[in-house]
Amino acid sequence: MKLSQKEAIFASEVVTRFELYNSLFLTLPFYRVKHTGTLLPFFTSHCEESVKQNIAPSDIIESFFGQYEQYVQAADRYDLLFRFIQYIERQVVLFDAIEDSAFQKTHSSDEVETLAVLLQQASSNPAMKADIRKALEEFSLRLVLTAHPTQFYPGRVLAIITDLTVALKTNELNSIHLLLQQLGKTPFFNKSKPTPVNEATSLAWFLENVFYKVVSSIQRKVEDEFETPIFNAHQLIELGFWPGGDRDGNPNVTCESTKAVSELLREFLFRCYYRDFRVLKRRVTFRGVEEYMERLQQLFYENSFIKSVEPTDLQDEILSNLNSIKEVLIRVHDGLFVDVIDDLSYKVRLFGCYFASLDIRQDSRILRKAHLEIRAIINNPYPENYDSLSEQEKLKIIKFTEEEGPSTGFSPLSDDTFQTIRLVKKMQYAGGEKASHRFIISNCQEATDILQLINLFLWSGWQKDNLSVDFVPLFETVEDLSLAASVMESLYTNEFYKEHLAKRGNKQTIMLGFSDSTKDGGYLMANWSIYKAKIELTTIAREHGVKLAFFDGRGGPPARGGGKTHRFYATMGSEIAHEHIQLTIQGQTISSQYGSFDTAYFNIEQMVNAGIVSALDTGDKNKLSPEQKTLMDNMAETSHKTFVSLREDPLFLRYLEQLSPLKLLAHINISSRPIKRESAGELKLEDLRAISFVTSWSQLKQNIPGFYGVGSALKKAKEDGVWEDVKRLYETSGQFKTMMDNCNMSMSKVNFNITAFLANDKVYGTFWKKLKSEYDLTTSLIMELTGTTVLMEQYPVERRSIALRERIVLPLVIIQHYALQQLELHKDDEEKVKIFNKLIIRTVYGIVNAGRNLA
Repeated sequence: MKLSQKEAIFASEVVTRFELYNSLFLTLPFYRVKHTGTLLPFFTSHCEESVKQNIAPSDIIESFFGQYEQYVQAADRYDLLFRFIQYIERQVVLFDAIEDSAFQKTHSSDEVETLAVLLQQASSNPAMKADIRKALEEFSLRLVLTAHPTQFYPGRVLAIITDLTVALKTNELNSIHLLLQQLGKTPFFNKSKPTPVNEATSLAWFLENVFYKVVSSIQRKVEDEFETPIFNAHQLIELGFWPGGDRDGNPNVTCESTKAVSELLREFLFRCYYRDFRVLKRRVTFRGVEEYMERLQQLFYENSFIKSVEPTDLQDEILSNLNSIKEVLIRVHDGLFVDVIDDLSYKVRLFGCYFASLDIRQDSRILRKAHLEIRAIINNPYPENYDSLSEQEKLKIIKFTEEEGPSTGFSPLSDDTFQTIRLVKKMQYAGGEKASHRFIISNCQEATDILQLINLFLWSGWQKDNLSVDFVPLFETVEDLSLAASVMESLYTNEFYKEHLAKRGNKQTIMLGFSDSTKDGGYLMANWSIYKAKIELTTIAREHGVKLAFFDGRGGPPARGGGKTHRFYATMGSEIAHEHIQLTIQGQTISSQYGSFDTAYFNIEQMVNAGIVSALDTGDKNKLSPEQKTLMDNMAETSHKTFVSLREDPLFLRYLEQLSPLKLLAHINISSRPIKRESAGELKLEDLRAISFVTSWSQLKQNIPGFYGVGSALKKAKEDGVWEDVKRLYETSGQFKTMMDNCNMSMSKVNFNITAFLANDKVYGTFWKKLKSEYDLTTSLIMELTGTTVLMEQYPVERRSIALRERIVLPLVIIQHYALQQLELHKDDEEKVKIFNKLIIRTVYGIVNAGRNLA
């Protein structure tokens, strides 16, 4: 079969080069790893052949060691398995680096969806260019880096990956050889759990090494296409940050860590400025600028390396000095190196003294308790039975008085709430309003959740006329999404809140969480619930003259809202507010889509392009008809019932606990957050974090949250005689097509052969068959819907990439399931329990890392 041009490029630039460099890597003479590189290919082949025959993992491991008489002792076997794990972890990095180094070549034919092509088309079409300019005057993209690490290499490994990618681009064999040796000797994981500040430091690496350069490059490129400046009043691309500010269910995030992260962001930013300034200093060596250069040297150096007790916003002073230098260069020195001044000035205007806006997030239940505690201390108009009143009664009573409450004497979480509210004002003083201007309320269920939080601000030193904070409700579950419009209606009709919005430019941000709605209602219902909520929320906002921005909480894999995200935004239709795109980027999404200059530039351009395309769509081509909405309602309902039926199976959580690494995820040192919100007591599904839920299913290679219920929905549609309508919906609706294609992507990483031994298990046999049956049903109907014969046939390069990654980590999956089986058999042997737990924990890293954004 003849390969397409894109497949041929991928084969030569990625597959062939990986085979070449992997063979080199496997023969490196590392300490205590003799024979490991030689044996690993044989072990991989053994796993592949055994899985095809549905052999259980324990039998696969035993039969492999049966071929080598030197591995009779259990200790020697365990030692070799750990060495296999170490090698495979590094093979994943090598594959990532090779893919990233070839990114521009393998993605050259994707340019139809890029901003560059759109602007090129507009250059010869004045009317189109005017429309794009108008869209850009309103549009903004905000990318928010979050503390949900589903892929989290330490900074030392990220640096090696970056250098290796550069060396691979130019085939510098000596450098590659040295970097592979460095990779082999560098530890991949932390010996202790990271703190929120550690997480912030790791993510700030991407700010410093990728976003600092890419964001300014793209915005300048867009501005250069037009005769006059577009972004005077706003930025095209904004950066947000959650580590250190997101305290929802994370007891390790405190006011102290929030302050430390804010200072850290400033420090990292000024180091970027200082590096650029040193380049500028090497060029601007003329008379007449000494005073300004000396002051800039002092500002950049001191804020990079000396911690200030009371930092202030220095943006205006820095820009003033840069502008003075520019004037001297133009007036006296023929404008030499003005471009270097302009570049640094541009970055200072973009990033100020804060780098990325630090969002604060807390659960509504914590905020309600803080409201209760402070009411007992200060003079306020609330009756004693206030908390037992209905929402409507509370709305009539609630008042907005300014009264400074005490700063101490509360329970720990309430105390943190009040201290953090006061800290936000200090952060704005140090870095400007954008340093921290959003408070996100998780589990927001009522309008009073927002209004009571405003009370807390007014009782903590803030004034009504200077409340420079945006209050962002987060609606997460299927039920909360259905009630979101009524909550916002109550807010928009509240006189105080209307006045507050007016002072904030009549702009309202609403966050919608994908992950929890998937865990709650399944893949199709989650997607459809969010889509419907956006239409309802947009309608309400437009009726009240409110400019709405949706902030989407999306994880890396499709099961958590990831996948081909830009296609969701390009095809929303006129019923949904589209002036702004805001979304979380996290875990493997950060390193896979924004880990290098090339990948970040490409993916950010795609997102900006999606926003403009959506704004230019003034017709109804992406608007669903009433009949199509009814069809989607019915399919989502069928899918929801199927998923809920699975969730309610008594074996559901037990299956996940015993057969996946779920219980051990808490011991993996990649996150400061607990795996569940309530740390005490038995594990309950409602308390389990979505990231742990989805990760566990992906470790099983079953990816249930990414497809379960979709097949049943498609089957019901067929039985109801509306199959042709579903096919037309797939062909005409970008939203539905993206949902199905992402589901397709999720299923492409499923391999039920690995756990086929469970089919005859006395406890889990029937349950396993239920999962496998829905997978087979979904696979067959997805392929029929898309007119394909294999999963991901429409995306052959991604399909090949996934297959290669799955082959690399298959031995890790087998080792993990072997250890889980042995753990159950030897649960009374303390020494063996330690070994098997360690094996399980170590395999999780590589499996997750290999998944990137395609889990």
